[in-house]
Amino acid sequence: MSNSVLGLKPTKPTDIAQSHESVRLVGYCNPKGRLLASAWLGLFPSGDDFVDRFALFISKDLAAATAKRLAMYVLRSKVAVVDASSSWNVSGFYGSPIEIAALQNKAEQVTLRIPDVLLDQQSYGRVLIAQPNLNLDQNASANDSAWNYLEVMSAIPRIVLATQEQFVPQMINFESVAGVDFKKGCYPGQEIVARSQYRGVIKRRLQLAHINQDIGVTSIEPGTELFLAQEPDQPAGMVVLSANNPFDPGRIDFQIECKLDALETGEIHLGSTNGPVLKIDALPYPLIEI
Repeated sequence: MSNSVLGLKPTKPTDIAQSHESVRLVGYCNPKGRLLASAWLGLFPSGDDFVDRFALFISKDLAAATAKRLAMYVLRSKVAVVDASSSWNVSGFYGSPIEIAALQNKAEQVTLRIPDVLLDQQSYGRVLIAQPNLNLDQNASANDSAWNYLEVMSAIPRIVLATQEQFVPQMINFESVAGVDFKKGCYPGQEIVARSQYRGVIKRRLQLAHINQDIGVTSIEPGTELFLAQEPDQPAGMVVLSANNPFDPGRIDFQIECKLDALETGEIHLGSTNGPVLKIDALPYPLIEI
């Protein structure tokens, strides 16, 4: 993984994993440094003898393939890698920091708090909850549109099948949201990721953007390409995530990855050179300079 798990604080069965001590954003790269997956990771000991159990909250469309690839590294270690997506359900809960702090975790759950999102001077806390299929609390699920919107506006990327192997971590700000530990040991693609950081070769970044739905577009899938009018044959970037804005029904918000010079040289169009023009919005965090 792109981030270290050494020093990760174990989370007790009835506690919620939170802060960098107990929760890490991690990336899994191919040998060329392109992200195969991203995940939120915590350490949740299980059983009466509290055996170490690392839980990765990952896009479901990547779970089976990622588990299979990670199993290749087990060798003689006393480790099992399991795709639990068919036996566990993942839901989300969001609310004010006070509501999040009041949540009570059940011993049979695995609960992990991810970074809050600040919108219009209001802070929204977010929690991911994994429960065995037979013990799913339906009341724990967040409203999908609001949850997806908060994820987009966090500007913390998530890799899905459509964007797999498209980005070196720095191309989607992974190092700026604490997803890369440049002091940790070897991992696939590490040399490429380190070279990108220290030689300043990254010319693409993740940005927030939006369009208005009155132009006839109702939804946009991750992986949709972006174009400059003067470069119709060369994509300028790609949609990372998108969500309809539940607080402004006429708007769709995006995480996009695009060329930095495209932000300066012209209007960025969605889907084709004739597509709607994206309006670029401010990121909620500073970028680590490369």
